[in-house]
Amino acid sequence: MSKERNIALLTDTTCDLSDEVLRENGIDLICFKIALDGEGYVERQDFTPQQFCAMLRNAKDLPKTSQITEYEFLDRFEAYAEAGKEGVIYVSINATGSGTNAAAHRAAETFRRQHPESGMTIRIVDSRMYSAAQGQPIVEAAALLDGGATMDEAIAYLEDRYGRMEILLVAYTLKWIRKSGRVSAAAAITGDLLGIHPIFSLNDGVSRVLKKVRGEHAAMVGIVKLMQSRIVPGKPYYIMVSEDKYFDEYKKTCEAIMGYPPAGMGILGAAVLSNTGPDAVGLVFEGENRGPRETT
Repeated sequence: MSKERNIALLTDTTCDLSDEVLRENGIDLICFKIALDGEGYVERQDFTPQQFCAMLRNAKDLPKTSQITEYEFLDRFEAYAEAGKEGVIYVSINATGSGTNAAAHRAAETFRRQHPESGMTIRIVDSRMYSAAQGQPIVEAAALLDGGATMDEAIAYLEDRYGRMEILLVAYTLKWIRKSGRVSAAAAITGDLLGIHPIFSLNDGVSRVLKKVRGEHAAMVGIVKLMQSRIVPGKPYYIMVSEDKYFDEYKKTCEAIMGYPPAGMGILGAAVLSNTGPDAVGLVFEGENRGPRETT
């Protein structure tokens, strides 16, 4: 449960916020279930993000993620009501990429129907995002609530921020992207042999290849320069990696190109790595307002 505030702030494991950050900011977590090579797991409970990366390296098949169910949300909402919460804000994974957002809405409707006497307000926010692009605005909203902001003010802030957040990703092997069907087997094999790495955006659940570069150093410089061209000048940015080994080089490169250090660094979780594979880096930042949700 969240720390001493009357409004509970809940999100899911796609946020990629560390356990320490969640605890310090009074943010509650509801976990996705993942099947890998016939075994079922609960993210964050059965493995850490680092352990999932190792599991993925040895996996034969693509992991499969199950949406969080209406009943899981209903249990959580009922627990909040019993704890005397006045309101709940649930910030979901991008709604176009999972049925979890819809399940939360159904659970909220069921709660209101089954508990007409409850005055607890339930609001659901679609982050339109993944990883730290989903998680960091929640940390900021927690600070607003702790500073006396109303529920409506916190939600308005979140919705504005999610219209601006962007995530860029680079995959260092095309094996997993091939398995997911995003590129053909022939293209993936050729790309790996030539050392070609795609740099793509993942906004509003829409994946777009923005650039293809040859060589790992070119990929690192290329993704940072792309961020530089898209970020609102001076705004904070975050480095998210599949493994610690990427941190130092990316931090140095980012500081050299951007002129200031990252505001934070973290580990990519199962939602992103299930699509990119275990060798990936993401950069999260605030760009210009994207306006209405993008469509394919």
